Amino acid sequence: MLLIIRFIIVVLYSLLVCVFGSIYCLFSPRNPRHVATFGHLFARLSTVFGLKVEIRKPSGAENFGNAIYIANHQNNYDMVTASYIVQPTTVTVGKKSLLWIPFFGQLYWLTGNLLIDRNNRAKAHGTIAQVVQQIRERNISIWMFPEGTRSRGRGLLPFKAGAFHAALAAGVPVIPICVSNTSNKIKLNRWCNGLVIVEMLPPVDTSNFGKDQVRELSAHCRQLMEEKIRALDEEVALREAGKVTSEKNVQR
Repeated sequence: MLLIIRFIIVVLYSLLVCVFGSIYCLFSPRNPRHVATFGHLFARLSTVFGLKVEIRKPSGAENFGNAIYIANHQNNYDMVTASYIVQPTTVTVGKKSLLWIPFFGQLYWLTGNLLIDRNNRAKAHGTIAQVVQQIRERNISIWMFPEGTRSRGRGLLPFKAGAFHAALAAGVPVIPICVSNTSNKIKLNRWCNGLVIVEMLPPVDTSNFGKDQVRELSAHCRQLMEEKIRALDEEVALREAGKVTSEKNVQR
């Protein structure tokens, strides 16, 4: 019964956000500030799924400037967990096929996100140049999932190099976003599905890496994220077992 109620609420809420959001965006189409606005609206569904989401940011995160944000990509629930921490003027890079998803695809494009053709290798190679151009011309940040696909409980997958090529070419820092484990955590017929922590790490200064050091930059960022995700998972396990309390600097 709870599963059915949740399904109805999620469908109705998503339709309302997509339809009225698309109409709203028509007055200022492709404005990158819309991405954070509607990302935060979708994040409110975390309550419907019985999740308590805690957001952690470094001091002064609002003043970091343009960057490449990278996050671990677990499953579809990323939309209601990681999206809570999306910063203003940050857009995502998604598959061109997203455009054909009724209602959502139109909102995704109108909010200013970038669409790429992953099935066309020639066009895919131009994605980095497109990302760099967008950062410079639109004065925006880019959110990317360097694993390239959902991990679905397999841990942090190997990183693809695109995000790091783009960061070095644009001369902007890389900011890792770490989300604690959600794989097999959410049962739609269970009222409370526990805690998820989303933490933004301090910017990684890419000026310390040459353009021929993409692999080193990728490996460094992956190590930072792997260690932080492991720590977050351990904290969540302890807190859900009632053994520790939350950190004082948690933001919601």
